[in-house]
Amino acid sequence: MERPLAGFLRSNRAALAGIACGILMAGCGGGGGGSTPTTPTEPSGPTITSITVSPNAAVVGTQVQFTAVVTGTNSPSQSVTWSIAAPTGSALSPGTITTSGLYTTPYPAPATVTVTATSTQDTTKKGSATVTLSQPAATTGPVLSIDAGKKTHAINPYIYGMNFYTLNTAAAKAANITIDRWGGDATSRYNYQKDFTSSASDWYFENQVGKTGVQDTGAFNAQAQSDLAIGAKTMGTVPVNGWVAKDGTSCSFPTATYPNQQKTAPDRACGNGVYPQGVNGCTSSSGCNVTGNDPTLTSTTVDATWTGNWVTYLVSKFGTAANGGIAVYDLDNEPSWWDAVHRDVHPQPFTYDEVTENGIAHAKAIKAADPTAEVSGPVLDFWWSYFYSKKDIESGWSSGPCYVPWQNPVDRNAHSGIPLIEYYLQQFKAYETAHNARLLDYLDLHTYFAPDNLAFSTAGDTSVQKERLNSTRVFWDPTYIDSNFQQPNYFADSNYTSNCTPPSQSPQVIPMMRKWVDTDYPGTKLAITEYNWGGQEHINGALAQADILGIFGREGLDIGTLWGPPDPSTQTPGLMAFEAFRNYDGANSAFGDTALLSTSADQGKLSVYGALRTKDNMVTVVVINKTYGDLSSTLSLQNLTPDGPALAFLYSSAHLAGIVAQPNVTVTPPASGGTTSTLSTTFPAQSITILIIPKV
Repeated sequence: MERPLAGFLRSNRAALAGIACGILMAGCGGGGGGSTPTTPTEPSGPTITSITVSPNAAVVGTQVQFTAVVTGTNSPSQSVTWSIAAPTGSALSPGTITTSGLYTTPYPAPATVTVTATSTQDTTKKGSATVTLSQPAATTGPVLSIDAGKKTHAINPYIYGMNFYTLNTAAAKAANITIDRWGGDATSRYNYQKDFTSSASDWYFENQVGKTGVQDTGAFNAQAQSDLAIGAKTMGTVPVNGWVAKDGTSCSFPTATYPNQQKTAPDRACGNGVYPQGVNGCTSSSGCNVTGNDPTLTSTTVDATWTGNWVTYLVSKFGTAANGGIAVYDLDNEPSWWDAVHRDVHPQPFTYDEVTENGIAHAKAIKAADPTAEVSGPVLDFWWSYFYSKKDIESGWSSGPCYVPWQNPVDRNAHSGIPLIEYYLQQFKAYETAHNARLLDYLDLHTYFAPDNLAFSTAGDTSVQKERLNSTRVFWDPTYIDSNFQQPNYFADSNYTSNCTPPSQSPQVIPMMRKWVDTDYPGTKLAITEYNWGGQEHINGALAQADILGIFGREGLDIGTLWGPPDPSTQTPGLMAFEAFRNYDGANSAFGDTALLSTSADQGKLSVYGALRTKDNMVTVVVINKTYGDLSSTLSLQNLTPDGPALAFLYSSAHLAGIVAQPNVTVTPPASGGTTSTLSTTFPAQSITILIIPKV
C-alpha cells in the first residue's frame, strides 16, 4: 500500500521542480539538459544628488544671470524652475527672477536674498544660494551747472497741481498744491443744478448723486470750497459733448430691458451694455455692444447757454476768477472716448467740426459770464487724436490694407489736411481776429505716456524703476523714442510711408505743443491736465514725479495737474515730490519762481533744476540722483556770489516719512576776477536734494 505523501510527491514532481527552480534561480531545464536564461535586470533611471546655484552676489541696480548645475547618475535633466525670497521677516522685495534665471535686483534691497532652483525631473530636489546684495560703489557724478545770470522765464505756479484732491485736506495743504482740477469721465455729464452725474462705462452706465443731490452743497461746490480752504485755485469742466445726467438713480442698460448682458452691476439691476457671444446674434468672443438705447432714459441735452448759466451761478457763489472764483474751465474731457465711455448718449466718434464749433460756443458762453475766467481745451489724451479726429481714426481702423488710424482720414481730408489740434487752434485764432476776443487761453492735453502701463502701477524691480525714470524724457528730449508714438503719417506729409508700420517719432511733448501754438495761435498757454507715472508708494515714484515737476518748470509749461493724487496713508513718497518744490521745510518755503539755465552732463544720472526766488533773492536748486549709488559732484554757480552757506534738505529711502534738513553746505566764492562759485557735495543714491543758496 503506497503512503499518501509519497504518492503526492510522485504525482506533483514537475510542479515542485518548477517551484524549486524559481526559488533557486537555477537552470533546471528540460529536454536535452540545456539551461533556461535568466531575465536581465532593468537599468535604474537618472537620479539627482545635488543642485548647485551660482553666483552668490549681485549689485543693486543690475541684472544677473543665474545658473544651476544638476548632478547625479545616468544624466539627470538640467531643467529647473527658479524662485527667490527675501530673508524671513523682511518687508523688502527680493526682486524678480525669470523662468530662465535672469535676476533683477530690487531697491531698496535686503542684505541678502535666497535664489532657489528646483528640478523639474524631481521636485523634491532643490539647490539654493544665499546672494549678497551690495550698493554700487560711490563714484564721481556728472558736472552740474546753474547760471544765475540767465533767467529763462517765469515759472507758472499752476504746474504744481492735482486732480480731485479732496481726500485729505491736511495732506493737500502740506503739499501746498496750487490748482485742483475737477475733471475725468464723470464730470463730462455733471448736472450742477441737481448734483447728478453719470459714471458712464466706468461703472455700468449708472447715474449717481454727486455728493448731496442739492445744488449749493453738490460735489463741484464742495471741491471749490475745499480748494479755497487750502489756498488752491479750482479748475472746472463743462459738458461740450451735449449731455448731462437727469437723475441719480437710472442707468442706460437696465437688465429688465436688456437681459442676459455680459456683466451686471452688484448694486443695481444694470448691465455693462454688452451682449456676450451667442446672445442677440452676437458672434464676437469679446461680446457686442448693445445699441439703439434711449439716451433720454438717463440724460438730458444741454448747450452752451446751459454752460453760461452754470458759470453765472458760480460767479454769484464764489465770485469772478479775478476775485477768487473758479479760475479755469476745461472744455469737457477726452473727446477721443466719447463714443466709447459715453456711447450710451454719444455713440458716434467726434469730428473736427463738433469739437471745434462746440468748443468755441461754450468758451464764448464762459467768457460772457466771467470775462476774467480762463478756458482750456480740447483736452485730448490719445496720440493719434492730436492729428486726426476720432471719425478719422475709426475709419482707419476699419480700412485696409493696414487698418491703422491714418489709413482713411476722411474728416481731415475735408478740412484741408490740417492736423486736428492745429485746426482747432486756427479756428480759435480766427474767432479772435474777427471779434477781438480771445476765447482759448490754454492748449490742454492729457499725456499718459509712461511706457508699459507704468501709470498707476507700483514701483517694480530696478529694471522697471529705470524705465520709469528714463521715460520722463518724453516731455522734452528729441532723442527719446517709444514705438507707441509713430509719425502721424498723413499722405501729404513729406515723410509719408505706405508701410503699415511707420517709423516712430520723438514726441517731445512740451516743445511740440509750443510749436503748434507759436505757429497757429501765438499767446496760447500750455496745459497738461492729466498724467501719471506710477510708483507713488516708493522712492522711485517720488523721483519720477519730482523730475516731471522740474521738467514742467524748465520747459515752460503753464498748468500741470497730476491724475491720481497720492494717498497720504500709503503713498507718502508721491506727496514728498510736491513738497520738495512747494514745502521742503514744513513752512511752505518753495522752489523759485524764475527759471535759471541749468544743465547736467548726464541727465540720466543727476538731473538738476534751478530757479531764483525773487522775494528773497535765493537761488533754489533741486538735484535728483536717479542711480543706485552715491554720486559726488561739483555744482558750478555762474554769475553768483554767495552770501553764506547753502541750506540743504534731503528726501531718500532712508526716511520716506518726510524731507530731512541736512548740515549746511559750503559755497566757495569766485576766484579773484571770476564770476563762478562752486559747491561740492555728495548726492545719495535714489534721492532728491534741495539746496537754498543765498546770493549777494
